[in-house]
Amino acid sequence: MTASYEGVAKLGFGAMRLPLTDPDDVTAIDIEQVKTMVDEFMAKGGTYVDTAFVYHDGASETALREALVERYPREAFTLATKCLAWACASKEEAQACLPTSLERLGVDYVDYYLLHNLGGARTAKFDEYDMWNYVAKAKADGLIRHVGFSMHDGPETLEGILTAHPEVDFVQLQANYLDWDDPVTQSARCLEVAAAHGVPVIVMEPVRGGRLANLPERGAEVLAAADPDASQARWAYRFCLDLPGVLTVLAGASTLEQMQDNMDTFQAHKPLTEAERSAIAEVVAALRSVDLIPCTNCGYCVKDCPEGVKIPIALNLLNLEKQTEDNAFVKGLYSWQAAEGPASKCIQCGSCEAMCPQSIPIIDRLAEAVEHFEG
Repeated sequence: MTASYEGVAKLGFGAMRLPLTDPDDVTAIDIEQVKTMVDEFMAKGGTYVDTAFVYHDGASETALREALVERYPREAFTLATKCLAWACASKEEAQACLPTSLERLGVDYVDYYLLHNLGGARTAKFDEYDMWNYVAKAKADGLIRHVGFSMHDGPETLEGILTAHPEVDFVQLQANYLDWDDPVTQSARCLEVAAAHGVPVIVMEPVRGGRLANLPERGAEVLAAADPDASQARWAYRFCLDLPGVLTVLAGASTLEQMQDNMDTFQAHKPLTEAERSAIAEVVAALRSVDLIPCTNCGYCVKDCPEGVKIPIALNLLNLEKQTEDNAFVKGLYSWQAAEGPASKCIQCGSCEAMCPQSIPIIDRLAEAVEHFEG
């Protein structure tokens, strides 16, 4: 790779869930609190700030203009934003995202620009709208410094995209200690694929949307015994900070206290000891100690499904709900991860069960997913 990644601190600031003055209005960002969070982030060595065209319905970008761009020299920070092209109605709408983001942010260029959430049928939209050529030209024109993409999908999908687009400078992937060897998410394998292509990784979801900072008791007690002074979030971030090939780890924050803990973790970071790794392994075992569906994500069940039901995704999310004991969080994931093939499309033909090596009663489990996530 010829791109330069100098000046990027190992822990970044993810601006997806900023504090609000009105909890019922996602655009009502508490700008004064965001300013204090940005000040804490910058004072303790942070540089990389991540947002997206769609975060807070666009208000995340305008909040960062006021809290960051207008208050700090441009060379003091690294700015990333994203284009969710598959949610756009036309090529023109998709290609208008970048100039709109630049205007909202109040900058002449972004350091990192991502084609947002590739995978499945979504990937085709980026091709249909000619987004790869569009961002390449924008990079040549100086509007973008580095081009990459984000995805919540498996290693085979990542391999295909990186093979088709060797020009990308980086990739943003989900990784955390719970998903590391998960048979569906396969975070470890995804990072291996990125490394094989020589592409650095930006880690997202290091705390699994906050779930690893709010563990059920059977996991929380393990970490408390290992280090009663460390927050659960600190354990999750430390796991990701040690991963090879990682450019930065995105740490979300909705309060100043969370930002302070994040940056203290960054400043004091030391590699995990073997005893600490054992504690994390014990937490994973505790979270998985509930009666989980034995899906290995082999994919046999989906090959002949006449309705295109996303069976492994539905089963994996049922498992995640059991592990985290958080229906609302998992229901939110299901709303988009299974959108192309929800469990309710199942016609109970039985072709999936005939193919399943684990003899899972898939029809019953899909009915359970409908009850849990589609009601």
